[in-house]
Amino acid sequence: MRLSYFLLSALIAAMGAHAEPPPVSTEFTLPVVEAAQDFNGVLARSAHVYIGGQPEVSALTRMRSLGVDTIVNLRTDKEMTDRRLVPYDEQAEAESLGMRYVRIPSGGPKNPYSPAAVDQLAAAIEAAEGKVLLHCASARRASHLWVAYLVKHQGLTLEEAMSHGRAVNFGELPLEGFLGEPISFELAR
Repeated sequence: MRLSYFLLSALIAAMGAHAEPPPVSTEFTLPVVEAAQDFNGVLARSAHVYIGGQPEVSALTRMRSLGVDTIVNLRTDKEMTDRRLVPYDEQAEAESLGMRYVRIPSGGPKNPYSPAAVDQLAAAIEAAEGKVLLHCASARRASHLWVAYLVKHQGLTLEEAMSHGRAVNFGELPLEGFLGEPISFELAR
């Protein structure tokens, strides 16, 4: 529960750091959930961006065959070096398939959520020649970063962007569970 509150607080802070909202983009549609057994049960696609959980090694080959040429991984070093969690070297495997590999470790005291992470994601998407896979362990952090990106770099309202995150794995905020209904937020600009 503390993680959800922290993620939402960081998301709102990151988006508030941008003074002028960008023009509204219609490039990204509401994510569509796809078959995801090899992504820790979570994978969705919005235009040329896939948002998912931790890919199995076979998933990287599948993503490459679908035109993904850039992987953006939000998992921390501690997560990625624990072979019980990730039983292969994801970066080496991705690079052997000719994919660009971008690390934006997010979460925990060593890797706090920040506006810089949103800008790094925007740069990775902009630089990609093909499709992009954005992932973390369960797509929760990826969903939150995706929401921040849509607000900060694509001009969506927070409410519009949160509907995109909820279509993936944004998760219910503890307050929503206690109240029994979704809540909405505004950015303090």
